[in-house]
Amino acid sequence: MKIKRKTFVILLVTLSINSLLTSCRVGTSENDTPPNIILIVADDLGYNELGCYGQQIIRTPFIDQLAEDGIRFTQFYSGSPVCAPSRCVLMTGQHTGHAFVRDNFEVKGGDGFWGQMPLADSLITMAEILKGKGYATGAMGKWGLGKVGSEGYPNNQGFDLFFGYNCQRHAHNHYPRYLIRNQDTVWLEGNTRELYGEQYSQDLFIEEAKKFISENRDKPFFLYLPFIIPHLSIQVPEKSLEEYKGIIPEEEYVHRGYLQHPFPRAGYAAMITHMDRGISEILDLLEELRIDENTLVIFTSDNGPTYDRLGGSDSEFFNSAGSFRGLKGSVYEGGIRVPLVACWPGKIQPGSVTDHIGAFQDLLPTLAGIAGAACPEHIDGISFSPTLLGKEEQEKHKYLYMEFPSYGGQQMVRMGSWKGVRQNIFKDSLHIELYNLDNDIGEMNDISADNPDIVKRIEAIMKNARVPSEEFPFGILDED
Repeated sequence: MKIKRKTFVILLVTLSINSLLTSCRVGTSENDTPPNIILIVADDLGYNELGCYGQQIIRTPFIDQLAEDGIRFTQFYSGSPVCAPSRCVLMTGQHTGHAFVRDNFEVKGGDGFWGQMPLADSLITMAEILKGKGYATGAMGKWGLGKVGSEGYPNNQGFDLFFGYNCQRHAHNHYPRYLIRNQDTVWLEGNTRELYGEQYSQDLFIEEAKKFISENRDKPFFLYLPFIIPHLSIQVPEKSLEEYKGIIPEEEYVHRGYLQHPFPRAGYAAMITHMDRGISEILDLLEELRIDENTLVIFTSDNGPTYDRLGGSDSEFFNSAGSFRGLKGSVYEGGIRVPLVACWPGKIQPGSVTDHIGAFQDLLPTLAGIAGAACPEHIDGISFSPTLLGKEEQEKHKYLYMEFPSYGGQQMVRMGSWKGVRQNIFKDSLHIELYNLDNDIGEMNDISADNPDIVKRIEAIMKNARVPSEEFPFGILDED
């Protein structure tokens, strides 16, 4: 299959921020045709799990080519160390000190059934902004921000079409018995939620995405693809598994959680390569329809790679987090720094690399500005379209802020090369670890005792960059 070179793609990782946006309208003039936008979000994909970021085992040739033909970000962050809050940050442009959803959290609805905490109707999402500019809007994959019928459901948050997993727990299997299309249940014949089935959800998302593109080729569209690869369980069609089986060495381990795969390392690598190949099908279609040069494609990850050997995943073997400390669930770099690649023929200089510091909350103002739309007030994101387009007037965050009221309770502030981390807040620990990422990317040497003035500035940010949340209380921090 020929590798495409003509689509704007962003491979994204994110971090949190507390600066206020002044204007979204950056990047296109009123006379430009608004570009199509495709935002692809991988699930639990580590910073180092792509070839263009240093991966040595897993093959991702199509994403790597996008990086070669566009720009690669080296300091981009997710919205949170786990799924739901990260996606809330992405959709609303507010970091987790202000976000409506700050943790994976289930609530019981009036119908007696449980589901993920829904986004509030008062929130303005990325999809609603783009729909207001005349975009057709579709989402295929995992939502996790409100069950069917709730105010947070994608059809109630700006999406004309949703097809996929509404619930995060449902998305723990790649051969589900059913998926959801808008309000309807689509039963998948041949699937029993076992290790293999007849209908692989990733392939169904690709086919639905291609259909959406074809049907909306003559008008601007926003296509959101929150894939569930490489989130566990490890499951992949046999044909893709064969590319790695017998080549990647396996070893015995104590299995914990999810379905057990007989070739877990090969299966995990095959999932990512299978996703990469599916993305190439979308890029092929864009070129075939001759809309590739007016299409922005975004590929991202919602947080860092999962815990070692949980469900067979082996982040240590694949060096999934690279040189970073921590994995999913941690505000150390390994849990929140993710890749971002952008390619836009004629707009972005091929082969570019940037150390611009950005995060998920920046995607809303970036995409809104490129579409010529205004942004809601009180968001924390800053458009990075000047960096994409090679302009010099890029606004920078004074700092990035992130909080996570789980895994003991954590806070993070990124301020230039300085990074402050709090752990075990629920044990009333308010000690701030301090790291200089310029010379300690692995966050191994806490130098807080040697830099009291920097610690004091970070402490003030940790206090002032947030508002308490009734749904997500934060122990001693909410007592001030």
